[in-house]
Amino acid sequence: MTDFLEAAEKEKKELAECYREAKRQTEERQKKEGVCIMGAMRKDRTQTPVKWNKQFIYPKSQRSLIQGKRHYDIDHKLLPSVTTILSATQSDEKRQSLANWKARLGAQAADRVRDLAALRGTAMHTFLEAYIRGTGHKDLTSVGKEAEPMAQKIIEAGLGDLEEVWGSEVTLYYPDLYAGATDVVGIYNGRESIIDFKQTNKPKRREWIDDYFIQLGAYAMAHNYVYQTKIQSGIILMCSKDKFFQKFEVSDKEFVSYQHAFLKKVEQYYRNCNQNKEDTNYKNEEITKEISH
Repeated sequence: MTDFLEAAEKEKKELAECYREAKRQTEERQKKEGVCIMGAMRKDRTQTPVKWNKQFIYPKSQRSLIQGKRHYDIDHKLLPSVTTILSATQSDEKRQSLANWKARLGAQAADRVRDLAALRGTAMHTFLEAYIRGTGHKDLTSVGKEAEPMAQKIIEAGLGDLEEVWGSEVTLYYPDLYAGATDVVGIYNGRESIIDFKQTNKPKRREWIDDYFIQLGAYAMAHNYVYQTKIQSGIILMCSKDKFFQKFEVSDKEFVSYQHAFLKKVEQYYRNCNQNKEDTNYKNEEITKEISH
């Protein structure tokens, strides 16, 4: 009981720190833009159509699950998704942290929180994709009604700097290694960038979202390799269910460090896959011997 109370108190303090950090980011952004004049200008910008430049042909792909893990079929070759690789190479510390969270909530409650967050995130992404494509979207479900103002918050506070879109919800792949889908590729605040939208149950601290930065780095490497671009910037536009907006940016040397981190995970992933194949082959050989006897 004492451990549970201590964990709850710790989570309460972390949440308070997150809200303070989100508030600080909002105040800094308002100072840079100018609360009145620039705020009005940004609002006007988000009402105008997004500029598209369809200079790249992105591949069509099909998603499939192999042993519960997402893969992409690119030209009849199955590649593990970026998130599959990140999940398979997760540190013991992160696995234990997730297990502790599930234990505190209970397995069923944790599943409900996870599933609702996934539904909310999908709905929010649909609103944002419709805005970028200029098609409009309505969702009158309870989840949709919750997600729409979250998407609007990201549009108003985060998409004013989106100057040009090369692709939205596009599949990216690094030949023979991995694949994934990113929310937006284009020019953000004057730089070639990968942009991802994230929903969250509560505001996040930067040190908690390393995997998001690694994910952006993986997408950028794939795009740069296949299309000969020079993307060195990643943007996370995040909104909590309480409508708290946060923007996280990573670029240049820091961005490269996350790309290197992902390449290590790719190496670890395939090394583990090969080891599992060897173990399976060994077991099959042993079973065959037993049958023959």
